Amino acid sequence: MCGIWALLGLDDQPFTCVCKNFEKIVHRGPEAFRIEFDKAVKNGYIGFHRLAIVDSFHGMQPMRLYTYPHLFLLCNGEIYNHKELGQEYGFQYSTECDVEVLIHLYAKKGAENVAKVLDGVFAFFLMDIKNKKILIGRDPYGVRPLFRLKSDDGQLAVCSESKGLMEITKQITSKWILEPFKPGHYEQYEILDNGRTKLLTRVNFKMYEPWDALNTTDILGNIRTLLSAAVNKRLMSDRRIGCLLSGGLDSSLIAALLVKYAKEKKLPYKIQSFAIGMSDSPDIIAARQVADFIGTEHHEVTFTEEDVTEILDKLIYQLETFDITTIRASIGMYLISRYIKHNTETTVIFSGEGADELAQGYIYFRDAPGSLEAHDESIRLLNDIYLYDGLRADRTTSAFSLELRVPFLDLQFTNYYLSLDATSRQPQGGIEKYLLRSAFDGTNLIPSNILWRHKEAFSDGVTSAKKSLFQIIHEIVGKHISNEIMANAYLAYSHCTPKTKEALYYRIVFEKHYGGQAERFTPYFWMPRWVKGVRDPSARFISHYAADV
Repeated sequence: MCGIWALLGLDDQPFTCVCKNFEKIVHRGPEAFRIEFDKAVKNGYIGFHRLAIVDSFHGMQPMRLYTYPHLFLLCNGEIYNHKELGQEYGFQYSTECDVEVLIHLYAKKGAENVAKVLDGVFAFFLMDIKNKKILIGRDPYGVRPLFRLKSDDGQLAVCSESKGLMEITKQITSKWILEPFKPGHYEQYEILDNGRTKLLTRVNFKMYEPWDALNTTDILGNIRTLLSAAVNKRLMSDRRIGCLLSGGLDSSLIAALLVKYAKEKKLPYKIQSFAIGMSDSPDIIAARQVADFIGTEHHEVTFTEEDVTEILDKLIYQLETFDITTIRASIGMYLISRYIKHNTETTVIFSGEGADELAQGYIYFRDAPGSLEAHDESIRLLNDIYLYDGLRADRTTSAFSLELRVPFLDLQFTNYYLSLDATSRQPQGGIEKYLLRSAFDGTNLIPSNILWRHKEAFSDGVTSAKKSLFQIIHEIVGKHISNEIMANAYLAYSHCTPKTKEALYYRIVFEKHYGGQAERFTPYFWMPRWVKGVRDPSARFISHYAADV
C-alpha cells in the first residue's frame, strides 16, 4: 500500500504548494517519500509515499530502470502474476518488486497490452518522457484507489485520494473535473510542449486469467479451489500478515484459509486476528469462537459511544463520502485499524469484502424478482464497489498505514463464480450465499454454526443488545442538527437530498472538505433494492431481517 501523486501543466506552481498537497496522503506511506521534477516535462511533478511491503531496498518510486531510463512508474498495487509474466515474455527484472513488470510490459508490448494481462490490484501512472506519453490505469474493481483531475486546457493531476488534489483545483482557472478514475480502464495522454496534456485513448479493458485445473462437473470443488488460491497468492509480503474477523461467514472463511496457507508456507509468526464490538456484541462472541477453532493470536477491541463521537468527523474526512451505509460500516473498521497500527506489528490485513456483492449476501436479495435480476444486481454492486464497500475498506485501513487484501474480489474467482447458473447463486430457503456456504460445508474449515450463521445488520453485529450503533449515531447527530435545519435541507442539497438528521450531518461535514464534489464522489445513496417504503439503508428495516434461518 502506498500513495501516488502527479501534477502536470499547472503554471508556476511553487514547490511549497506542491509539497503541501502531496503531504495530505502521507498516511498511505509514512516510511519514505520522494518527489521528482524533470525538465523534460514542463511544470511536471510526480511523487510517492511508500509503505514497504515487498523488497524494501529496491522498491522506492518513482521507479526507473537502467534499461529504460526514460520511463517513470508510480504504482499502488500488487501484481500476483508478475513472475509468470516474466517467464512468459523473458523479462529480466532488476528488483524483487512485483510492479516492475508494468515497465517491461509497456516497453516491450506497448501501452495497449499493459493492464489487460495483469492479475492483481493496482492504480498506476506511467510517464514516458522520450515519447511524451502518459499511461494511467486502475484494476477492474477499483481495489486500489485513484482520482484524476483534468482541466479543459490540458492540466492533469492524479492522486490516490482526492484530498491531495482539492487545493489544486483552486489554482485552475479553466473548467475542470475531479473524479474517481474509472476501474477497469486505462487512459493514454500525449504530453505537449507546454507541459499540458491531450487525451489520446480511453479503453475499457477486460482481464481474465484462466484456471486450467478446474473440474467441469465439480462446481463446489472449483469454488473451494479458486477461493483458496485467491488467499494463497495474496500471502506475498515481507511484512507481518493478519486478518479482520467479525465471526461472519466471509471473514471467517478468509481467516481460516489464511491460517492454513500461512502454516504451509511456514511463516515465522502466528496469524493475528482482530474483532471489534461493544461488550457483549454478537460479532465479538462469534469471532472468539472462530479464532479458537482456527488457532489465531486473537485480539478483541471494544469501543464506546465516546469513541464514536470522537472519530466521526475525522472518519468522514478520510472516507471522502457522505453515504450513510458506508460511514456507519466504517466506524468499527476505522477503530480496529487504529488499534492494529498502535498495538501490533501487523501491516498487511486480509478481510472478507466483496462476498456480499458477488455471492448475493445482502438480505434484500431474497426479494429479487428473478435470477436474472439478481445477477444484474450483483454486477451493478461489483461495478460500483469502489464507491462504497471498497472505498470503506481502503480508506479506514490506509488511514493507519495498513495494506488491505480482499481475496473475494480475485479476478479468477469472481469470473468463475459469476459464470455459474444464475439460479444457483440466489438465496435458497431464506439463506443468503447458499452456494458459497455449500462449497465449504463438511470441510471442517470453520465451525458449522458460523458457516450457516445468518447475516447481521452491521450496526447490530458490533454493538450490544442494549443499544445499537444505529441508535448511538442518531443520538450524536441529534445534538447538532435542529429541526429547522433539517426542514431546509432540500434547499441546500438537491443531489441526494438528506432525509434524516444523520444524513444531513454527514453531508455538512463532507461539504466542509469536499465542497462541490458530491455528485462525482457519491452518485447515489447505497440502498437495498426491491424493498418498498424503506428510507434508511439498514438491513434492520427489511422485513426478512432477524428471520429464524
